[in-house]
Amino acid sequence: MAKKTQKYYVVWYGNPAGIYNSWTACKRAIEGVKGAQYKSFSTLAEAKIAFDKEYADYKGKTARKKTLSPVERARIGDPNLYSIAVDAASSGNPGKMEYRGVDTQTRKQLFHQGPFQQGTNNIGEFLAIVHGLAFLKQKKSDRMIYTDSRIAMGWVKRKKCNTKLKQTAKNAYLFELVSRAEQWLKNNSYSTKIVKWETKAWGEIPADFGRK
Repeated sequence: MAKKTQKYYVVWYGNPAGIYNSWTACKRAIEGVKGAQYKSFSTLAEAKIAFDKEYADYKGKTARKKTLSPVERARIGDPNLYSIAVDAASSGNPGKMEYRGVDTQTRKQLFHQGPFQQGTNNIGEFLAIVHGLAFLKQKKSDRMIYTDSRIAMGWVKRKKCNTKLKQTAKNAYLFELVSRAEQWLKNNSYSTKIVKWETKAWGEIPADFGRK
């Protein structure tokens, strides 16, 4: 008889949310929960990465690894070190969230905010980019910004944090910061380039919190 393959289950929305190492445990967490959000992964490392992101990033997608060819790596090239890199981390989704910006070359931390209660990774990524834009404008710097979140890039472009997270007493201050960020985008112009960090070619973004 073939050996059963170990799977890990991420429950983003359930009772409670978390990472489970069996379908039985996962099923208990989602039973009776309307709109439960969950997905299986083949390794614990993949599950931990997914849990720090949002269900929408994985819904309807099959997790897979892709190795870049030498041609692809050459096409992407090297990162521009005359830049800053931003990132966020969330322990749970929602959970305690923080974000920061660093000098891409030296990895010196330039700003850091949090942790905030009941936040999400995507909200943190959005706030990190806007904070970076304001930081560079204040410094009159023409450096670019790297982020590894296409979702946050889209939100910044639309000047709207399109989160589905509900506001509560615990995260009221976080939502106040989101509102301030949206207003900053509407009231300020900038020429800063916001560029996607190529994780597959360059590894983790320099601002990564190392919680994989």
